[in-house]
Amino acid sequence: MAARTSRSSAKDRPSYRCTECGWTTAKWLGRCPECQAWGTVEEFGSPAVRTTAPGRVTSAALPIGQVDGRQATARSTGVPELDRVLGGGLVPGAVVLLAGEPGVGKSTLLLDVAARAASDEHRTLYVTGEESASQVRLRADRIGALSEHLYLAAETDLSAVLGHLDSVKPSLLVLDSVQTVASPEIDGAPGGMAQVREVAGALIRASKERGMATLLVGHVTKDGAIAGPRLLEHLVDVVLHFEGDRHARLRLVRGVKNRYGATDEVGCFELHDEGITGLADPSGLFLTRRAEPVPGTCLTVTLEGRRPLVAEVQALTVDSQIPSPRRTTSGLETSRVSMMLAVLEQRGRISALGKRDIYSATVGGVRLSEPAADLAIALALASAASDTPLPKNLVAIGEVGLAGEVRRVTGVQRRLAEAARLGFTHALVPGDPGKIPSGMRVLEVADIGEALRVLPSRPRREPAGARGE
Repeated sequence: MAARTSRSSAKDRPSYRCTECGWTTAKWLGRCPECQAWGTVEEFGSPAVRTTAPGRVTSAALPIGQVDGRQATARSTGVPELDRVLGGGLVPGAVVLLAGEPGVGKSTLLLDVAARAASDEHRTLYVTGEESASQVRLRADRIGALSEHLYLAAETDLSAVLGHLDSVKPSLLVLDSVQTVASPEIDGAPGGMAQVREVAGALIRASKERGMATLLVGHVTKDGAIAGPRLLEHLVDVVLHFEGDRHARLRLVRGVKNRYGATDEVGCFELHDEGITGLADPSGLFLTRRAEPVPGTCLTVTLEGRRPLVAEVQALTVDSQIPSPRRTTSGLETSRVSMMLAVLEQRGRISALGKRDIYSATVGGVRLSEPAADLAIALALASAASDTPLPKNLVAIGEVGLAGEVRRVTGVQRRLAEAARLGFTHALVPGDPGKIPSGMRVLEVADIGEALRVLPSRPRREPAGARGE
């Protein structure tokens, strides 16, 4: 009898739950250990113990060879650059999460996609939770994203969104954004972990049941990670990151997860006053065409996914007016530039860099983070230090080690083919580059010393104030 009373009291003992993430505990805490939120742990009673009994199956299990795969055929979004990243288009029932910083152009891109994907056979529903319907209409007028088969609704209630799905019956749903929609049945503010989990789960179930493709807009934190629980990225089928400097025209859509294709593709877009357009050949944004070469500039070919892009590295060195010279970079990793400065001074015997202000940047807002740009960075710095331009129509590809060696990188043949297509005739590459495009002269270099020999031996110009001395 005493044991039964003990079990009964343990069953009736209250439990505590975090209203933000749903974490439960047997005692009250001031701070949730799961989401680190303060004051969100509240008493709600002991959870009921349930067991799941076998139920009726929705469809019989079939041998995998008898499953019809035609239902998962991708349909084009009408935007070729987005289709490239998605692996051909949107698969019916697929849920895509597009995340990016505020103002980068997520809503503009998805509104254009919603209008292009709408047709007589395929309706599109655009649900906005951050703006009014009239605000979205103004943007649609500006970018030309109007279609009689594109339906627009401004809702922040999950049940209302599901009601619109029943009435419109769309083939494509665009929700901007998942953090602004909430369910009244779940405790917590919109955007909290519990709400995001519930909203995403309900929309994913609706997408799979209806065969409806869904595009979700996601917010990011100040660190660039997708806001909300990590479970959100596991639930969806595709995760895309929308990247770009808000002061530049270039925008990149990069695949992080894709259940229907590869994640090594990148879509390039240009953001302008009339909207956003895809760039099938974006290399022109990263180049500055000149009649004569300029000191401190060098061209390289970077790989964004599997796409080669010709980019320009610029460097400028001036006499420093302070004890600690400045080292400023834009579009380049500061650590890589510092390494190239050390290699040039120690292995290349260039001693004029230590006491000078050095500025290095890329053209067009592109970011060069792969080691294949090391050789171009080193040559641009050496060219700026000697005030001697590199030969015209030259590209440099290769990773530079601390010992001064030039190492091989991936995709050299694709990089050289892209450079030859754009009219470049000379290239500096590591050893064994493979097949060389016709009309291109390739010089294989083993170390930074051999690479620096392409600089013409010309003395550095003296400052204007020193000419008369």
